[in-house]
Amino acid sequence: MTFNKLTWGVKASFRAYVEAAGGSIALSEGATRAEDGAFCFAAVPGGDLAFAPDGSATGAMRFSGAVSFEAHGGMLKSTLTELGVEAGPDGLVLTALQAPMNQARCAIAQLTLDDVSDAGIVTLGSAITFDGMYQIADNYPPGTALDPLQLD
Repeated sequence: MTFNKLTWGVKASFRAYVEAAGGSIALSEGATRAEDGAFCFAAVPGGDLAFAPDGSATGAMRFSGAVSFEAHGGMLKSTLTELGVEAGPDGLVLTALQAPMNQARCAIAQLTLDDVSDAGIVTLGSAITFDGMYQIADNYPPGTALDPLQLD
């Protein structure tokens, strides 16, 4: 199964909050926005992420693009860039470069397999991690459900 893109909205209520507060959501490095407000990131060639019939996953994939959130005159500022889906000892996680240093990767969400469609579209549930709390918004405690993530 080869994936061409990752679609993820982070958290619909967070997007709505940023925009209602007069903030901005900016896309760069090739990221686009879907009709439902989610963000689309193109797959970087060379990934080996695979799902077995039992739902287990192996390998990893990276995705290009960045999304930045800013509100309250810069008091709320978050950039998610170079997202990755990685299977490892802690299960399946969504990773990103740590902002603002962008030197190390951290797991921003724990992922769970929700569905694999006949067309090969994989839907994953996501919940914010401790590191994700600091990358996205510190008002969501670890374990808070985020938007589902889709690979297709």
